[in-house]
Amino acid sequence: MSVTIHIIHTRLAQAYLIENDHGLYLVDTGEPGAGHRIVETIQRLGCKDLRLIFLTHAHFDHAGSAAEVKIKTGAPIAIHRADAVDLATARTTLGTSHGRGRLASPFVGLVNRFFRPHPVLADLLLEDGASLEAYGLAAFVLHTPGHTKGSCSLIVENHLAFVGDLLSTTGRPRLQPYYAQDWSMLPDSLERLLAYQPAWVYTGHGRPAARDELVTLLR
Repeated sequence: MSVTIHIIHTRLAQAYLIENDHGLYLVDTGEPGAGHRIVETIQRLGCKDLRLIFLTHAHFDHAGSAAEVKIKTGAPIAIHRADAVDLATARTTLGTSHGRGRLASPFVGLVNRFFRPHPVLADLLLEDGASLEAYGLAAFVLHTPGHTKGSCSLIVENHLAFVGDLLSTTGRPRLQPYYAQDWSMLPDSLERLLAYQPAWVYTGHGRPAARDELVTLLR
């Protein structure tokens, strides 16, 4: 494997730094106020520049520190165009909730209100299939909507997948169980993801999961 993955645990989610010979690439930024953890990790890794901030979606626990990290590193921000307005207006659109999500919805609203991220414009509006080769990373964007309209996964070197909130691995791996703007799209997004047979899947919440753990989700 020609990339190294560095997991950054923020209070509410996980961010990932992908390292290769060309530099560093950030997947998600955590909640507002998490930027210092990311910048400190970049500094510990030495002189490599952060070349791109890739956001899986615009929710505050994944994109909340995007503006801060951009200011401190100068790295451009990339997000699917369907989530770009929410990013630019610092809005978290939850959609509808299931299960424990119904209990947590009021608290999510309060957290987003009192720890509201800074609005920020994306530098790169992504579409399904967009390549990141121009930034020095062998990766492409896979549109996996449902949780949000613009939710995307990043497929790196054809065997690593960074999926945001399409899946949760807090416990056994499962399809997004709590919030979605369109629940009907989630199974199709999962099928699209697993068609690429990623060896490892990195989620926004929980541990990395191996491919064999995910196959049962299609049954």
